[in-house]
Amino acid sequence: MTSLVIAEHDNQILKPSTLNTIAAAVQIGGDIDVLVAGENCAAAAQAAAQIPGVKRVRVADAAQLGNQLAENLAEQVLAMADGYSHILAPATAFGKNFAPRVAARLDVAQVSEITAVVSADTFVRPIYAGNAEATVQSGDPVKVITVRTTGFDAVAASGGSAAIEPVDAVADTGLTSFIGRELAKSDRPELTAARVVIAGGRGVGSEDNFKKLLEPLADRLGAAIGASRAAVDAGYAPNDWQVGQTGKIVAPQLYIAIGISGAIQHLAGMKDSKVIVAINKDEESPIFGVADYGLVADLFQVLPELTSALE
Repeated sequence: MTSLVIAEHDNQILKPSTLNTIAAAVQIGGDIDVLVAGENCAAAAQAAAQIPGVKRVRVADAAQLGNQLAENLAEQVLAMADGYSHILAPATAFGKNFAPRVAARLDVAQVSEITAVVSADTFVRPIYAGNAEATVQSGDPVKVITVRTTGFDAVAASGGSAAIEPVDAVADTGLTSFIGRELAKSDRPELTAARVVIAGGRGVGSEDNFKKLLEPLADRLGAAIGASRAAVDAGYAPNDWQVGQTGKIVAPQLYIAIGISGAIQHLAGMKDSKVIVAINKDEESPIFGVADYGLVADLFQVLPELTSALE
């Protein structure tokens, strides 16, 4: 039994999601290979080779794989699928982009966003926006799996010594072409990898209040800033800050929810946080049902005091 983990990277650095996905593969058991597909991606391959538990790193290095277009990446995975019992990818935008194509071409049912491994063919995954968990068993000869990264503690990034093996890159499918990429730039930690997240909801009131109240506190704590869907829809925060079922899934060490009522959609994206602090003036807000610490107070009074106390 051998698993193939598809590494998420930017051709130079492995994304943390790869370490969480390998953690799931370790729990499945058997040997673990990692595919690094990209262009001039030797540095990412070297990083993958240092991960404990990885037996072999297979490198497909070609221009047509540089931007990891779903069509080309799926073809690369399919070209290498023979002999693998499990194919795993992180349940990020990266994995969600190509994994369904692989499953469809292999004529198997994808097992999406697993949060636990029961056995080599049985997994736990959330359903109903995270309000319930389903234990699913797959009888397919190849299990195509996406891994919810918050469900698995990342493996160590160093200490291993896997072999690195080049493989032939597939030809460009010609179905799509890369036009450009616009990346949000910030001095703060990336939302899904931050140890501390401060999230604001509709109760914050405006984009100016996000800047005036949340950003100084985030700077003090070295935190990333998130937002509820209601706040994003109201224009208070950009789309890439959205936490929830239709946004990003986070599980930081500390999650501070400010002016967030706690709708099911939002809870699905942050309820696995290690410590949850809620600040809301409505003591009946559902957010207090999942919070470890709750403060019923006016955020416009409390946040300046909290930020000042941290100076």
